[in-house]
This record gives sequence, C-alpha cells and structure tokens, in this order.
Amino acid sequence: MKPTLKTTWRTIAAALIMVTSLSSFASEKANPLKDVESAMILNTYLEAVTVGSIDLNKFLFAEDFQYRNLNNSDRAGKKEYIKFLKTNKGMQYNCESSYEILSQDGKVCVAKATMAFDKFTRVDYITLNQGKDGWKVSKVETTYP
Repeated sequence: MKPTLKTTWRTIAAALIMVTSLSSFASEKANPLKDVESAMILNTYLEAVTVGSIDLNKFLFAEDFQYRNLNNSDRAGKKEYIKFLKTNKGMQYNCESSYEILSQDGKVCVAKATMAFDKFTRVDYITLNQGKDGWKVSKVETTYP
C-alpha cells in the first residue's frame, strides 16, 4: 500500500510534536525571579522563611550563598540552608514580618527583615546581588536582639 499525502503529513506533524515535547522536557525551567525587582526577592525570601513556601528556593539563592546566625555562630551554605527550609515546608510561623531596604546601589542591595514573635524578635540582615539571572540572596545574617 502506497502512503498518501495525508498520511505523510500526519507522520511529519507527529514527529514535529514529539521533537518539540522532548526538547521542552530537556530544557531547564525558566527562572520566574529573573526580571523582578529586589523587593520581590525579599518578599519571596520572607515567604520561604515564615510560611514554608519552597517552590522558588532554587532561583532565590546565589550559588555562593552564606547563612550565619550571629547568636550561636551557626553557619550554612546554599545546599544546607535549602535543606533546612525544605524540612520546614508548609510550616507557618506565628509572627509579624516586615522588611526595609537599608541601601540599594547599583547591583547590591542590603535589607533588614524583622520577624516579631510573641516573646522574641528575629532580625535577618540580607544581602542581595544582581547578576545575569536577576537578584539573588547572597548572604543572610540572623540575630535575636
């Protein structure tokens, strides 16, 4: 049986659909935080910390991210900090949170995030750097004044 023009076009269309779907699975997801302002990055960070939202963590933190708790000298890199946040996925802290940008010059932003609990306050000093992939959290220093 000789293939008809209709069958040939169906085969070509099916092949194109298959190639397109395979290449879309192979490509990495686009960074939804790439083109947002520093304030959005700070909101996303606070959501990760206070309400356990972890969906954007792989886009949020710089590769050389450093965390330091100034009260007990705990330290963590990106991998350890994201693992910590994952263990608290969905856990919502009972606190009032806010942030203020202390300085933003060029590609560097320094902010102060305050989480006021009933009996104590946590303050994070956050450094953001802007690169080709947008703003990233590069350093967090936590204190409990």
